[in-house]
Amino acid sequence: MQFLKEKTHFNFMAKRKIAAAFSALLLLISIGSIVTQGLNFGIDFTGGTMIELAYKDTANLNEIRSTLETNGYDDAIVQNFGSVHEVLIRLPVIESENMADLSNDVVTALKSVSSTEIDVRRVEFVGPQVGEELTEQGGLAMLYALIGILIYVSLRFEYRFAIGSVAALVHDVLLTLGVFSVFQLEFDLTVLAAILAIIGYSLNDTIVVFDRVRETFLKMRKGSSEEIVNIALNDTLSRTLMTSMTTLLVVISLFVFGGEVIHAFSIALILGIVVGTYSSIYIASNVVLTMGVSKADLMPPVREDGEEIGEDGSQV
Repeated sequence: MQFLKEKTHFNFMAKRKIAAAFSALLLLISIGSIVTQGLNFGIDFTGGTMIELAYKDTANLNEIRSTLETNGYDDAIVQNFGSVHEVLIRLPVIESENMADLSNDVVTALKSVSSTEIDVRRVEFVGPQVGEELTEQGGLAMLYALIGILIYVSLRFEYRFAIGSVAALVHDVLLTLGVFSVFQLEFDLTVLAAILAIIGYSLNDTIVVFDRVRETFLKMRKGSSEEIVNIALNDTLSRTLMTSMTTLLVVISLFVFGGEVIHAFSIALILGIVVGTYSSIYIASNVVLTMGVSKADLMPPVREDGEEIGEDGSQV
């Protein structure tokens, strides 16, 4: 299925230096914010208490927040959970109170000002030690994913392509984390899951581009490396736009209709799709060109008798 009916002839690589400078600026801002401000970790990582309540009538979130602030819970996060009747309250670790007393105090305070019945659905506590362990394991998960990708692409293509793909993935992850740091959006386990999904999505797009780059290198007898990469990018542009736009439609729907609980998850995916599409063209391909990939690097190996050997070991 083609998104663009006619073949395009955009000179993407003519702007690659501008794109590299733009990306470098965004990366500096992102890294600077992460170092100075850090991420706004949610209870999943810092520890705390989650209380799920069900109101008989529509829950007034502003009234709930005001009541909690009046009772000394200024850091409480209040969100609808599933419907307008259900509320999820997140509280940071309060060392002076245990979980049972804290949840009872919160529910008592809310019942004292509520004109409708309140039902306690669940109360969960995440200790600081568990949160620290999740932070460490989450970071290791991303690191292992990048190492695995580096090995796979090196074996499947060529080491320059592996470096280009990992550079694009690091670019995507850092920019997404940078947005969450700059705007201090809550970073929880759902956002970590979104970032791992971004790595997979961006890699898939990059592999499609690289496969066409290799195919075009082997097919064309003449033309510079930059011209060949441009042809490959134009050949895959329709597929890239179709995939990105259909995925964005789903994720934007999640953001609009999914409720506050998955807003951060949706934002991370939207950022990842947009940045991942950009990086497949202007980061991954740019790095490969900068490292000087040529047709000779992609030619099948030749045996002593002069026969070329294909990837499956057969004669070409």
